[in-house]
Amino acid sequence: MHDGYTGESPKNRPPAAAGAQMLRLFRDIDGPAMSPQGCVACVGAFDGLHLGHQALIERTVERARDLGLPAAVVCFEPLPREFFSPDDPPPRLMLPGARLRMLDAMGVDIVGQLRFNKRLTQLDAVEFIGRILVDRLHACEVWVGPDFRFGRGRGGDITVLREHGERAGFIAAAIEPLALDGERVSSSVIRNALSQGDFATAARLLGRPYAIGGRVVRGKQLGRKLGFPTANLRFGKRPALQGIYATWVHGVADRPWPSVSSFGTRPTVDGVEPLLEAHLFDWNSHSAVESDDGDLYGKRIDVEFVAKLRDEEKFDGLDALTAQMERDAAAARTLLQ
Repeated sequence: MHDGYTGESPKNRPPAAAGAQMLRLFRDIDGPAMSPQGCVACVGAFDGLHLGHQALIERTVERARDLGLPAAVVCFEPLPREFFSPDDPPPRLMLPGARLRMLDAMGVDIVGQLRFNKRLTQLDAVEFIGRILVDRLHACEVWVGPDFRFGRGRGGDITVLREHGERAGFIAAAIEPLALDGERVSSSVIRNALSQGDFATAARLLGRPYAIGGRVVRGKQLGRKLGFPTANLRFGKRPALQGIYATWVHGVADRPWPSVSSFGTRPTVDGVEPLLEAHLFDWNSHSAVESDDGDLYGKRIDVEFVAKLRDEEKFDGLDALTAQMERDAAAARTLLQ
């Protein structure tokens, strides 16, 4: 799966605890202890890694550095709501690879990106604590967000975590909700902002512009035939936004590159899978690259969304589609000047 991406953490990775390694990942409930010496851990879904998530993770990393222990994050893939509602999953802000890269940049040492499957859903709150926080992580402190619930039937909360933490030998605490301008920061608010093309609100709650990235893959090359060659990124989940956008592409030159992008299922050509297609303006005339934009295949790029131009439409043939693409490109150029 190619990575959806919403930007690096605005802070550099802090110095690791003594003896800590680069990011270590585990996916399963069973297995050896990831931190026999103990760790400071936090737990959550962490879709988007917005400012609220960042506050929780930064607290975890800070406490880990104070104690000279690794910092650990426990999250889930797929997201719990994706598992329980496969026919109507929530729009996804960030894909697993992007989440791992940003957690690494934030100073996290260990990530339990647990497979959210039937077996995991059968663990009650006490079993979740014992199998994961105690056996796999040897946690000394566990931090969670406000209103955190866990375990079968969402039967666990901060009270359960504290009570069983005392018996198991760890301290549990919850951070306060984070609000900006009187509004609580949450993934659902960001999803709603993106669906409405409100990138200013999304960026404010994320702490960075919203972007999606991954490695460029080959498409059907229809855009090339129509005079609009594109760099294509697969998303693989239900996206939080669809339509035509003015965008900046990062990672192809020493500066962001102006572009117009389509993100969706391409109804005119009977597309199915969500695909992000970025047309880089005047790319072939750029003197620092080859004239064939095929040199972008396999390259990791990030597409930053600036403004929504319109919704996806199904056109009566390729001529009508091409004419609209010309109008979209002109509008995007104007917005990005």
